[in-house]
Amino acid sequence: MESSRPVRSCAIAGGKRRLHTTFPDGLEIVEEYDINSYELLSRRVKKTVELGEGKWELEVGEPPSSFNPESDLMIASSTNPIFIRKDLPTEFQWRIRNLPYPFDVYSVTGDSSTSKITIRTSNKKYFKIFEITDLFRKRLRLIPDLIRYTHQFNTLIITYPKPREILLEEAEMRRQLEEARKTRGNKPPQDGDVECVQQ
Repeated sequence: MESSRPVRSCAIAGGKRRLHTTFPDGLEIVEEYDINSYELLSRRVKKTVELGEGKWELEVGEPPSSFNPESDLMIASSTNPIFIRKDLPTEFQWRIRNLPYPFDVYSVTGDSSTSKITIRTSNKKYFKIFEITDLFRKRLRLIPDLIRYTHQFNTLIITYPKPREILLEEAEMRRQLEEARKTRGNKPPQDGDVECVQQ
């Protein structure tokens, strides 16, 4: 009989606590946490596809630099907008760097039926629609009035408070990671250490 619960494993890799979760539907999520604070540093998601292997998509964190001077002919301009998600303890946060326009140019709206946020500029220089995947996975509705944004140092910063359900799930995950850490005793974490996480 196949389990309906996700399978999790945790190991120390690259100086980070790496949690790999596989769901019964084939969805895989790899999250990297700070070893001491349990702050989420990155999240990569691989969805199942009809044919072949699914591609890993970065959901949280900063994308790695991927320019290879030996094989790449061009590099993206350092002035192009850079979109990243970096979560805070009680809020989802997105940052779009390299947007030099004044604050009154930006419009940030949300759609409660799709859990998507739309960013527009009145000067038509930037447009983006993105989904709050955490809300979508939990089937929670976006409340557009809770979206906040500000602009400073050429960066548009958008925040949305995490719903209670997600805060409780994250607190439980931190508790499980702390329990898993205790399986090592008082020994400091080292690359390659495997920590058990409750299933």
